[in-house]
Amino acid sequence: MAGHSKWANIKHRKAAQDAKRGKIFTKLIRELTVAARHGGGEPNDNPRLRAAIDKALANNMTKDTIQRAVDRGAGNTEGDDMEEVVYEGYGPEGVAVMVEAMTDNRNRTVSEVRHAFNKQGGNLGTTGSVAFMFHRQGRLTLPEGVTEEAAMEAEPEEIETLEDGRLEVVTSLDSFGAVKDALVEAGLEPTASDVGLYPDNYARIEDAELGRRIIKLVDRLEDLDDVQNVYTNADFSDAIMDELQD
Repeated sequence: MAGHSKWANIKHRKAAQDAKRGKIFTKLIRELTVAARHGGGEPNDNPRLRAAIDKALANNMTKDTIQRAVDRGAGNTEGDDMEEVVYEGYGPEGVAVMVEAMTDNRNRTVSEVRHAFNKQGGNLGTTGSVAFMFHRQGRLTLPEGVTEEAAMEAEPEEIETLEDGRLEVVTSLDSFGAVKDALVEAGLEPTASDVGLYPDNYARIEDAELGRRIIKLVDRLEDLDDVQNVYTNADFSDAIMDELQD
């Protein structure tokens, strides 16, 4: 799945920028709190919370901060006015876009999301317009040199080969924690791991200007305070990736 590896590179750079601004901590704390509220505060019994904790730790959030967020969610003492909402839409040239948000004011959030789409040549779609293209998965990238046979010991759903030759393990949300633990115990510590929405097929992007417009849309959406995650089926060619490195 070439598109995933290229899109991941862009997402990782954006995450690094967010981390510098401290913005990512706010989004991580929201996810921790809501995950604990819906599934309980024990990560071994709550796959979504386990994934959120792993992501928080990967972004250097302290264990104390994580625990406070989990305790708030599990105790239902704060944040109960926050609700989850997913928006679907189309970016430039019909690229599919999924937006996950947490909000205490749906009218405000949908207005801001619609405005972001419109400003970058896209449009907000109706429920179900692009969701069928995406599925929630856990993905764990393995170090260079790990064989498929070794990775199979963790019993993943699927193993894919990235463009650079490294393997990526694909799991369901429910099995993400168990598969990651099995990999670590086998000495195959993932270099990256995440749970998110991934498209079944990618739209190839060969035009540099179109690539920039798509990135601007994603950036504008992710900069909204209520938006947690943005996903797209864009697949950037090598030439476009080189230009977007700037």
